[in-house]
Amino acid sequence: MMTSKPAIRPKNRYFSSGPCPKRPGWSTKALDDALLGRSHRSTPGKAKLLEVIEQSKSILQMPEDWRLAIVPASDTGAVEMALWSLLGKRGVDSLVWESFGKSWATDLKSQLKLEDLRILEAPYGEIPDLSLVDWNRDVVFCWNGTTSGVRVPHADWIPDDREGLSICDATSAAFAMELPWSKLDVVTWSWQKAMGGEAAHGMLALSPRAVERLETYDPPWPLPKIFRMTKGGKLNEGLFKGETLNTPSMLCVEDALDGLRWFKKIGGGQACVTRSQASLKAVEDWVAVSQWADFMAVSKDTRSSTAICLKYVDPDLKNLSESELRAFSKSLSSRLEAEDIAYDTNNHRDAPPSLRLWGGATVEDSDMAALLPWLDWSYQVTKAETFKTAV
Repeated sequence: MMTSKPAIRPKNRYFSSGPCPKRPGWSTKALDDALLGRSHRSTPGKAKLLEVIEQSKSILQMPEDWRLAIVPASDTGAVEMALWSLLGKRGVDSLVWESFGKSWATDLKSQLKLEDLRILEAPYGEIPDLSLVDWNRDVVFCWNGTTSGVRVPHADWIPDDREGLSICDATSAAFAMELPWSKLDVVTWSWQKAMGGEAAHGMLALSPRAVERLETYDPPWPLPKIFRMTKGGKLNEGLFKGETLNTPSMLCVEDALDGLRWFKKIGGGQACVTRSQASLKAVEDWVAVSQWADFMAVSKDTRSSTAICLKYVDPDLKNLSESELRAFSKSLSSRLEAEDIAYDTNNHRDAPPSLRLWGGATVEDSDMAALLPWLDWSYQVTKAETFKTAV
């Protein structure tokens, strides 16, 4: 049993899963060239917005014939733009294995009120049977479950000759996991996740098949102004050249550019994937000998390398109620913050009681490794406090 505090502390204490850590070495000086006090529709304003688009496409190795736009309301806005604009032409399969996928399914059922809707759901830690997905229908899914730490294992389950659209919420996957563009038609993410940027700005990527749907289909429900991607039945091409539908923060734009330039400097998309995998490996080695923690993901091939979710498996905790276990988890996380070791490690409120560590490209694997003994320390102290025993 660990009784003393570990000697090594993480150099960077930020492990939040959104907004996520800034890139190593970041300071506010990175924002010195922000275009403040100028219109986002000015020539230099549009140039910076277009640079975000072009740099993102390049680093992610997005096909040339795809369109990419900056949209309002973070990943949520990007996903809802896609759902409201594209769905209703054919049946929809909605895949759920954590809170965000569930919110999209709720939108489809309760807001859009789709008549031909199938919801394929699995509990936290698991994933639905992907062989049951019907690709004659449109399919909505998260590449990575941010609140469950469960990701799709690969893209082999998505056929090249699909009839429906493959609509992927990739907000915890982009810039940390490889995205097979030929298997996808709509991809969304936000700056606040793997880019380490600020909230409220989303990205929406469309394949030629998705563009064709936009130009040939009018959904039966009203579309708010900030959802409208076509004019007179044709795609609004300006949207994909930096002419945003509403006013973006040019301070946040500069921050996004800083993150993208750093990604390029370290070697691009593959380097980002490698860095994320290194953090996951550090946690895997620790979990292999842990007496109290395990991955929430049941299968190794569905473990997230970004939102790394850990459940409690110590049998001494089995008699705690869910509310008691939530209080335990919150106390453990708060103790780490009080020691100035790690911030925001308690999992999302909709998830089962658990811990969540961000392992994206902006996190150093040495910091992740340094954090893990502190988890053991905080766990033992919290357990002793809970059961009124000596540490």
